[in-house]
Amino acid sequence: METKGLKIVACKALPNYHIWIRFDDGLEGEVDLNHLVGKGIFEAWNSIDFFNDVQIDPRSDTVAWGDDIDLDAYVPRQKIEAKKKPNC
Repeated sequence: METKGLKIVACKALPNYHIWIRFDDGLEGEVDLNHLVGKGIFEAWNSIDFFNDVQIDPRSDTVAWGDDIDLDAYVPRQKIEAKKKPNC
């Protein structure tokens, strides 16, 4: 998956199908992925051990599970940025 300009440098699985991510520019935060569990390719996450094995794909610098599941880094970044914006 192409994610030019974005590089995830750290990640870890959290309870309830959340992940914590840090980008190379210092932005970090938690992302809820619960809504994806059991849908399509994300059916693999029905095994919590598989979900907990989140890693950074060295080719794409984004979060991945095995060779078949990865997330476009822009999606979790937008979710983290939205949480950090002050309410108007």
